[in-house]
Amino acid sequence: MRNPVRRGTARSGLRLLLAVLILLTSLVGTANAEVHHPRQQWLRDSTAGLFLHWGMFTAPRHLNCAEWERDVTGGGWTPEYWVDEATKLGASYIVLATFHSRLGYAKPWPSKIPGSCATQRDLLGELIKAGNAKGVHIILYMTDDPQWHKETGIETLDSAGYSAYKGEQVDLTTRPGFGKYSYDLFFEVMERYSDLSGFWIDNDNEYWEQNKLYEQIRAKRPSWLLSNNNEDTPIMDTVSNEQKTGMTPSYDYPQAAFTPMPRLTEADYKLPTTGDWWYSGGDSPVDTRLSTGRYITNAGSSMKSLMAETPMVNGKFPPQQEQFNNFMASWTPPIKSSLQGKEGGGYMYGGMQPGFWNDGAHGVITVEPGAKTQYLHVLTRPRTDQVRLRDNGYQVKRVSDQRTGERLRFSQSGGYLTILGIKNWDTYDTVFKVETSGQQGFYPQSSIKATASASKAGNPASNLVDGSFENFWDSDAHTPVSLTLDLGRRKPARYLAVNQREASPTYARESFGRPEDSARIMDYQVSVSDDGRHWGRPVKVSAMPSARGVQFIDIGDQRARFIKLDVLNTWSGPQAPRFDKQLAIDEIKVGYEYAGSFFQPQVPLEAESWHNDRDGSAHLGWCDACSGTLQVTGLGNGQRNAVTYDDVTVATAGDYRLELGATGSGSLSVSVNGAAPVDVQAAGIPDVPSPVAVSVPLKAGANKVTVFSKDRNGPGLDRIAVAPLPPASYVPRTTLTVNPAGIQWLPSGQQSIKVSAKLRVDVDDALDQVKLAPVLPAGWSLAGAPATASTLRLGQTLEATWTVTSPAGQNVTAADIPVTASFLNLGKALTASKPLRVALRPADRVFMREAEDSANDIGDSGVTNCGQCSGGQKVRNIGGSPIAFAQFGNVTVPAAGQYTLYLDYTVNGPRSYFVSVNGGAPAEVKTNGQGNTTPQTSTLTVTLNAGANTIKLFNDTEGAPDLDRISIG
Repeated sequence: MRNPVRRGTARSGLRLLLAVLILLTSLVGTANAEVHHPRQQWLRDSTAGLFLHWGMFTAPRHLNCAEWERDVTGGGWTPEYWVDEATKLGASYIVLATFHSRLGYAKPWPSKIPGSCATQRDLLGELIKAGNAKGVHIILYMTDDPQWHKETGIETLDSAGYSAYKGEQVDLTTRPGFGKYSYDLFFEVMERYSDLSGFWIDNDNEYWEQNKLYEQIRAKRPSWLLSNNNEDTPIMDTVSNEQKTGMTPSYDYPQAAFTPMPRLTEADYKLPTTGDWWYSGGDSPVDTRLSTGRYITNAGSSMKSLMAETPMVNGKFPPQQEQFNNFMASWTPPIKSSLQGKEGGGYMYGGMQPGFWNDGAHGVITVEPGAKTQYLHVLTRPRTDQVRLRDNGYQVKRVSDQRTGERLRFSQSGGYLTILGIKNWDTYDTVFKVETSGQQGFYPQSSIKATASASKAGNPASNLVDGSFENFWDSDAHTPVSLTLDLGRRKPARYLAVNQREASPTYARESFGRPEDSARIMDYQVSVSDDGRHWGRPVKVSAMPSARGVQFIDIGDQRARFIKLDVLNTWSGPQAPRFDKQLAIDEIKVGYEYAGSFFQPQVPLEAESWHNDRDGSAHLGWCDACSGTLQVTGLGNGQRNAVTYDDVTVATAGDYRLELGATGSGSLSVSVNGAAPVDVQAAGIPDVPSPVAVSVPLKAGANKVTVFSKDRNGPGLDRIAVAPLPPASYVPRTTLTVNPAGIQWLPSGQQSIKVSAKLRVDVDDALDQVKLAPVLPAGWSLAGAPATASTLRLGQTLEATWTVTSPAGQNVTAADIPVTASFLNLGKALTASKPLRVALRPADRVFMREAEDSANDIGDSGVTNCGQCSGGQKVRNIGGSPIAFAQFGNVTVPAAGQYTLYLDYTVNGPRSYFVSVNGGAPAEVKTNGQGNTTPQTSTLTVTLNAGANTIKLFNDTEGAPDLDRISIG
């Protein structure tokens, strides 16, 4: 696990093919997994665990096991210290990673089995005893990986000693030999420590699987837990997700997870912000904001926070980690009841909607059993003094501050709960206890019949309305796809609540060298019908954000028997084949009314407020989906038909974000303090407010804000909201794809390259005045016009193709040509950019291409960063399976004949490529190396055709080296 480079599991081709199938299955549910078992209950009730990497190579590195044990004991190591520090963190268990490939394969118990470092003192036994005394479970980490046996130059695996013990020759430095050795250790531990709580296993070893290790653990120690790292293995209790990054906000760890509830999952991450997983001699800082955010968001998705700290040889944690532990010891107790034994809200356990809320707020929900009592965790506070979120039909009775008990005012209507007048914000997590009388306004699932235009065998459309989140519908990789809900007779319907299968991350990423992306709904439309045959125009056409938890589709005040949801596409694409079109949905509910009551405080700045002036034809109108159930309509034909707020108050003068909840589509105009109006474009449906925002200047104190429409029949207005502008660092999240990718190695002379780019908006922000084009170095020329759009919204794209040409009369020089998208967001000029990289091909090569180039097919392999590699990237996870390869098409040479194929790669230990040219018989290229970070080169003589050729590198049965690039000489 703790290895930042490829582990190189050399499984059989059949085994890896099965592993891939298991991973694919995890996208839509893990077949035959023991999802529920009584042995898991203590972990389900837990919030967190403490991960300790500690061994012979803990700084200062020891090369002798006895010397390490002497310094451990001499330094004052005690198990009680670890147990007490875990308790400060609210951790219910400790995972001890001492038998670790990068820490000397140390066994912290007096093992009778020779083969690697073993202590005379029973450190593991002492830790188990100390943990049991204070209710902290102990789990033992076991590695499958012998490849780091000589990382320090000193051999850490004793093949001779183990061979003598077994009475046969066993090479522990090979996977089969190490598998046999570690297999024996599992049984030694089971015999010695009946009160251990389980094994945390870092990937699989073929020997273990062939000899039914896990099944024997189940039979011998049925109460023990089994955890596996980074893959969903059915026999395991827990899926651990290692060190995920790249999400927004950075602390929202579950956005990178891929395993649906109720499967037990861990978020496995380092508390020290920098450094290795083990102590390497420094006092690395702990980012309190990041770490507390991860702790809470994991609880909000029923994930366990497995936090790694770095104990020194004496067992003590460096000062900054101890300081964080002490902080947690005082910070968590007041909110412990909102975390311990609770489930994540907005998913299968019920609860309001987690994620992004109003005015920059972000948070998660935890729920009591039955979800009548819920806890709103506000991790990023809004830029105002209120929190507004979707209530998921829960009728709220009372809201209070979890830390202080203070009762808070709230308003509920139109599908939203608004908590008002919040003054006391915790720096890291403001928690509100929300007491409800349960959900209301949904038709019983049993009264609805669901059908689909496509379904996977075993996952029919009826699962959408069966009331069980453990049964789900699967599109069988079909999109577009239609889902039809039959209400039985003509009934009112106002919204859909959709819980998609939480079987993918929410954003595009590379995880351990493999591409991942969201398998969730992007573009969709909703239609209604009385007979199921005649549908008319869709009542809603929009895009759904790629976000975890329940999502809502408000459709206005409809009366119909049939409701059809057409899913036009998903957020993923062919670049992530394991997620492309893999749409699955747990449940869809149909709401016929919103929760709320008339006797409650009014949300500030409602359009219908009696404080406002309504001029001309502006008048009140009913609107169930609106805040307060009213709106102002009749705002068309200019400023004579307007609603005016006379007292929009801010403390200090400046530019502010003004959001308008507009019903319908068309333009709205906003005039502040009599200034010239600013126009914004609404794009919604009648009787359902959709937010549009504009930047406006406000003076300190009261301001006069007038809203009207220049259209003949303008949109209605639900309410406005005023908040400070987003932070200066804020840039709406987009995905910019540029092809070709990877350095383009060009021959001498003037050259031209065809470049394409696509910009996608990934968040619910409007990008205005969008322009997309390459920015050329001096002397280069461009054929093709910039792509432009007046506005882009969630899920919308802008794309174009150009030809760029280098200066005439000279060779290409190394250059980055940025393809740049420029746009406005709330009047602020912003950019997103990605480079096209070009370089002059060496004179002794007739062809050269990076492994990560978009022109290649890399199957189930993936791209990862590599600081010393050409272009800063390489392709990893080649081999071990027929679908993990690197294939180079259109390898062009001037004439038929024999050429030298140069393979630039990185490798740790002995590995092989098999190279096939134009589908011919493969030739083996054997490699060997240390560390997997420094590129090396091997050559092979190949016979090529004149013009285009195809070269494939693979190894169907064992892991191959990581590939930097190929070239032909």
